[in-house]
Amino acid sequence: MSTSGAELKEALFWEKEGEALRCGLCPHSCLIKEGKEGICRVRKNIGGRLYALSYAKVSSMHMDPLEKKPLFHFKPGQPVLSFGGVSCNLRCLHCQNFSIAQVGLGTIPVQTIPPGEVPGLCGKFSSKGVAWTYNEPTIWYEYMLDASRACKEKGLFTVSVTNGFIQEEPLRQLKGVVDAMNIDVKGFSETFYKEVCKGRLAPVLRACEVAKEIGIHVELTYLIIPTKNDGPEELGAFCQWVRDMMGVGTPVHFSRFHPDFRLGQLPSTPRYTMEVAYQIAKEKGLEYVYLGNLITERGENTYCPSCRSLLFRRSGFSAEVVGAKDERCSNCDRAVDIVW
Repeated sequence: MSTSGAELKEALFWEKEGEALRCGLCPHSCLIKEGKEGICRVRKNIGGRLYALSYAKVSSMHMDPLEKKPLFHFKPGQPVLSFGGVSCNLRCLHCQNFSIAQVGLGTIPVQTIPPGEVPGLCGKFSSKGVAWTYNEPTIWYEYMLDASRACKEKGLFTVSVTNGFIQEEPLRQLKGVVDAMNIDVKGFSETFYKEVCKGRLAPVLRACEVAKEIGIHVELTYLIIPTKNDGPEELGAFCQWVRDMMGVGTPVHFSRFHPDFRLGQLPSTPRYTMEVAYQIAKEKGLEYVYLGNLITERGENTYCPSCRSLLFRRSGFSAEVVGAKDERCSNCDRAVDIVW
């Protein structure tokens, strides 16, 4: 694969500050000197202007079910053409895509795919939309924005799977451009974010709230890591925030941790802990709670919050409609909280 074929793209959201440039894309707000890159490794000060080095540089392209993102309440059962780039703006010790997310350009193969070609690729692979995923889409902002706009012009949907570590202004500019987000809330303490992710919690929570406010469909993922973010008080605080700030109808995916990257010494999340998280969420009144990376009878099914009838049965990454008709529960006629 080739890395050639695209001109250098000037970045959005920066300003001069003395002899350096202040990046305004993510909450790190990097002050970048001439010839240097930000924490993300892909935004560089060249001649007093900030450039997006990874623009149109694609490391991964696959057809995936939306359920894999995971998105359970957005166009269930549909496959989506998924793109990944290079690097990330966090340094999570448990990164599951570290081979592309914890490296810089020049260390892995990439191919150049101009944004205008993305809708045609969706057509080629019979996908009705595009997903920005695998690494962090925020640092790919200019490409995600241009390619998503091209897709929207062709009537395609757009999805972002993100850590939510983005400043408010660039997030707001995705209104009407990105249809759905799965946002990782990686823990519910600033200590966890500082020690495990090298980031901050507060901007992520604000991003979740803003995304909902501007009309993006939001689902949340919380990876439960033993000894790191699995305490009942922390899980309860997270669920209370979802209830108060995001709404009880917001889908929450508790995901089971498997040892990886720099946390390989930790055990997988016990089944008991996963069940405790589920129970805490239900006690807080959350209506749609799922358990990922764990085989359970109920953990990935969707039930009507009113009558508890089974609406969607899921096995692996497939979704079967069993109790919904005309976008309503077949049993009690409650509207189903799904983006069809």
